[in-house]
Amino acid sequence: METYNLVSFGGIFVLLGFAWLCSAQKQRMNWRVVLWGTGLQLLFAFFIFMVPAGTKAMLIINNGVIQVLDCAGAGTRFLFGRLALAPGTTGENGETSLGFFLAFQALPTVVFFAALMGVLYFLRIMPLLIRGFAYVFTRLMRISGAESLCVSSNIFVGIESALTIRPHLDKMTRSELNTILTAGMATIASSVMAFYVFILKNQFPTIAGHLVSASILSAPAALVMSKMLLPESGTPETLGIHIKPHYAKENNIFEAIIHGANDGVKLVVGISALLLAFLGLVALVDVIFGGIGNLVTPLLGVHAKWTLKGFLGLIFYPFTLIIGVPRSDAVEIARIIGERTIVTEVTAYQDLSLILSQGIIQNLRSVVISTYALCGFAHVASLAIFVGGISALAPKRTKDLSTLGPRALLAATLACLMTAAVAGTFFNERSILLGQ
Repeated sequence: METYNLVSFGGIFVLLGFAWLCSAQKQRMNWRVVLWGTGLQLLFAFFIFMVPAGTKAMLIINNGVIQVLDCAGAGTRFLFGRLALAPGTTGENGETSLGFFLAFQALPTVVFFAALMGVLYFLRIMPLLIRGFAYVFTRLMRISGAESLCVSSNIFVGIESALTIRPHLDKMTRSELNTILTAGMATIASSVMAFYVFILKNQFPTIAGHLVSASILSAPAALVMSKMLLPESGTPETLGIHIKPHYAKENNIFEAIIHGANDGVKLVVGISALLLAFLGLVALVDVIFGGIGNLVTPLLGVHAKWTLKGFLGLIFYPFTLIIGVPRSDAVEIARIIGERTIVTEVTAYQDLSLILSQGIIQNLRSVVISTYALCGFAHVASLAIFVGGISALAPKRTKDLSTLGPRALLAATLACLMTAAVAGTFFNERSILLGQ
């Protein structure tokens, strides 16, 4: 291992130590979950980064996602014409791109992938994969079947994963509910993943493979961090029991496509609304920060522009060093990881793409680690969505969910950082998975 690989490896245990310090009940710590969850992450990362068969498998997945993404562009180009052409590309009739437009190029892919997921659910492919992951988590970590099933669902879908365990929500322990919230915010939905691939594929050709890898790695990380911050103090109803996903199956494949596409449209509207609201609010906070800075900095004898992103960057700077980002890139990467907490991972990935295209960050290690660290819904807006969404399914648990929210957000953030540290542990610039 090289020096930075050792730093990342050590960072895993520093993050675990930090989670232990923040634990609500240190004496009830379930070390089986911690050991197996960490071990599964390291084993899977070793397989995809170091084993030729694993690396080739992830490249096949990457190329498959890229090809599917290109197919998604057919409908976009039909509806929006030149506006749908990515920068540097040419249409079938020779027309050139007008530049990058988020609303016309990236967001429509969410609708396509949501419809595709609907088809995979109808064909029972997704339920089979979800039950496979859930079996592993339940068997090895001895956690409840309901929470392992929901965590497994979150590898592929978002808030709708709670529907798979709807009959069990009312009777779940507080620790189980914390795990459900944490897993939701520590992972990303497949439909949204396509959006990130579109943003970064030009600067990082194998981004799709890494995002798939990150989503899988973050599942056991979410279990580890959730159970460390809020260990189980009760007896879950489905402890050690393998349960089947609860979901409504469509009558035919066309109905599955229609429902999936409609869900995708709702997701696009939700993403757009969040971006409009939170970017505006962050700009307002920056104005306030700037005003305070203008009053304070002369008294301190320094000249610096105060911004919310800059403040969050300072908070995440030591964590960025811990997970193995080189010091030369740590300030920029810390700012991007920090801003995700407020302005969502959408803006964070866009900013990552921007600094890559501008050549501000050229170290592949920094790019890979930041990609894994950002791969999750660990932000304030998502917290509101998950607490609100699950409360709608289990109104009796609204009070528990709302009080658990901040702790789950911390656990999800630590889980994403842990996933990045695991990726940094096995990073190798000579790996073909980097596409260089």
